[in-house]
Amino acid sequence: MTNLFALGLIFILTTNFFYKKFKYFSGWLLFLYPLIALIFFISKYNTIANGKTILEKINWFPFFNIFLSFTLDGLSLTFAIIITLVGISIILYSAKYMSDYEDAPRFIIYLFIFMISMLGVVLSNNLIVLFVFWELTSVSSYLLIGFNHHKENARKAALQALLVTGIGGLSLLAGFILIYQITNTYELNEIFDKHWLLVSSPLYNITAILILFGIFTKSAQFPFHFWLPNAMEAPTPASAYLHSATMVKAGIYLIARLNHSFGGTEIWQYSIIISATITIILSAIVIFKQSDLKKILAYTTINALGFLSLLLGISGELGLKAFYIFLWAHSLYKASLFLTAGIIDHETGTRNVDILSGLKKYMPITFLSSLLAGSSMMGIIPLIGFISKETIYAALLEVEHYNFIFITIAVLSNAAIFMATMLVVIKPFLGYSYHYEEQPREPHFQMLTGAIFLAILGLLIGLFPKFFLQSLLEQTVYSMRIEEFALKISLWHGFNFPLALSFLTMLTGILFYNFRNKFFYLLSNLKLRKFLLADEIYESSLKFIIFIAKLTTRIVQSGYLRFYLSFIILFALIFSGNYLLEQTKISSFVFNFDYSIYEYFIAILLISAAFFVVFSDSRLKSIVGLGAIGFFVGTLYVIYSAPDLALTTFAVETLTVILFVLVIYKLPKLENYSSLQAKSRDILISTLCGFFIFILIYFASESDKNYELKNFFAQNSFDIAKGRNIVNVILVDFRALDTLGEITVLSIAAIGVYTLLKNKRY
Repeated sequence: MTNLFALGLIFILTTNFFYKKFKYFSGWLLFLYPLIALIFFISKYNTIANGKTILEKINWFPFFNIFLSFTLDGLSLTFAIIITLVGISIILYSAKYMSDYEDAPRFIIYLFIFMISMLGVVLSNNLIVLFVFWELTSVSSYLLIGFNHHKENARKAALQALLVTGIGGLSLLAGFILIYQITNTYELNEIFDKHWLLVSSPLYNITAILILFGIFTKSAQFPFHFWLPNAMEAPTPASAYLHSATMVKAGIYLIARLNHSFGGTEIWQYSIIISATITIILSAIVIFKQSDLKKILAYTTINALGFLSLLLGISGELGLKAFYIFLWAHSLYKASLFLTAGIIDHETGTRNVDILSGLKKYMPITFLSSLLAGSSMMGIIPLIGFISKETIYAALLEVEHYNFIFITIAVLSNAAIFMATMLVVIKPFLGYSYHYEEQPREPHFQMLTGAIFLAILGLLIGLFPKFFLQSLLEQTVYSMRIEEFALKISLWHGFNFPLALSFLTMLTGILFYNFRNKFFYLLSNLKLRKFLLADEIYESSLKFIIFIAKLTTRIVQSGYLRFYLSFIILFALIFSGNYLLEQTKISSFVFNFDYSIYEYFIAILLISAAFFVVFSDSRLKSIVGLGAIGFFVGTLYVIYSAPDLALTTFAVETLTVILFVLVIYKLPKLENYSSLQAKSRDILISTLCGFFIFILIYFASESDKNYELKNFFAQNSFDIAKGRNIVNVILVDFRALDTLGEITVLSIAAIGVYTLLKNKRY
């Protein structure tokens, strides 16, 4: 599996070359990566279907228990196949769809980064590695949503998606760290064996909340659902891949992956069920007024994500079975419909369903592809969507409590999806032909290939579900529950109650379609839409954060050096000084006045020079006073047997005084602009700082000097570094990289100064 990531990196580095060198065939060259990955995963199908798990582990940071470990079981294999299968269609489609874009290679590179990141999420066995890939999906999503960065809406949507999912990512990381604190491992396969240790921990509730927060933000669950429709500003291939088939399902994957470890507890199950139910209801209501093809599909995606979460929340044998089938069904038909929406936009220049009409005459093949995928979305036999809907109804009927409420919500929600599908599939293609500026036509076959392939695959899996899904179904459910189930999958279950509910769904959907505007008016009067949509809350929160940031900047970043120094000193006094004073007592101060006369003399000179600097009325006098302070300190070094340090001090002070004297001639005359209040403030801060430094130095000098590090340097400076001057040895040998860094900084600064002087305009 690690070789797949290495191969993906090679494709990322060579995409620009292949696209520009073989632009016409670039799609057929670049789609080789997802094809190779898909072949690899399919080759492991029988191994996984037989109940085996493949685990690869490479040392990364073993000291912190972080390993590059990847696992392949039923659940990860299912997601990996979906990612690469849909990825093949997306890469083929993108190469042609983006051909008119100057930065098309960059877009495809972003897609590859996302694909590899998503594979990393579903294959990672280590939580920290999973988090790294998780964040990479957010970053690549940001780049793809904001690809048309010349548009303000694209930039705004990209930032919104990054902020929401980024905050969720930080929450997720905190949850992972707490898992480690409880179980002492980041490895998922080891965490599975510590279920009772995890759920019985006092940290369990906060851990579950933090992880669910991260999951809900990524998978657009209430109250974080608002970012996904706005993300439709991304080019269509990104919407089809990220926001329907893959990225938004990362959170769904994590719920399924952690189901065995966290499932069965009230806070986990109820949080998922409540959030999912609200998400389903809300998305079904908002669909009614949408007229943009991609926005309609976006809200149906939110609805589907809600159902996937709900099925995991209720868990149970049929619930997990329905989750597995619906995961496949939704990925296939939704990616196909998104690609079709892109084709319509590409050929007609609009995505408004209130305008689109009569396209069947011009685009019959596109219509057939859309009809096939749409039929699966509506749950019409014999497509996989039919099996999915029947299984969902059967699973909800078996819920112990409130099953009537769940069934009612599911029927009405699916009816709204049925209506939305008619808006996307039936209305644009049938009816009277709209007068388009340019006559639409079938797109390049490369753009059609992906949509048709996914739609037909949905039909084939529906006709032969046992052949395609049976073996992996059992292992996927086992991955989530670590429990053996005798699960069977088939197209036809006879005339039963779920079938009756399917007919009721279709009839209600047709009713919704015919009276769409009236239903929306009725729902609008309930005032649920504005109350439940969190977009306004996000905007208000963002404005508040920006306001606080500007206010803080005005206070802290005032542009005056004296204020910067004051803030630094005050914060050091507050946080460090408070702790130091708590650890000390005034009675513990014992002063030794047994010093020689010349030490007292130098101390008096130091204090005098300091007062001279403060009360001087001339810059030149102040510089002389500063130089005198430096020389007196150097003299103390001589007295205390540190001649090399004294020589360094003398040299630095001499050079500093010379440079200051050269500079002051360029400065205006010294004026007294400080008020009495400002002077009093500065005196107070300086006094507190001096007192703090005094206490710090006192206790440093009075503390135990028998440090292991000191002994180490004393014993090894000559034997290892061959130097008798310990200070020099530390700087040049033991801290060589630190010293090199300082030299590098000074060199860069010198180059900068030279450049400024060289380019000076006279």
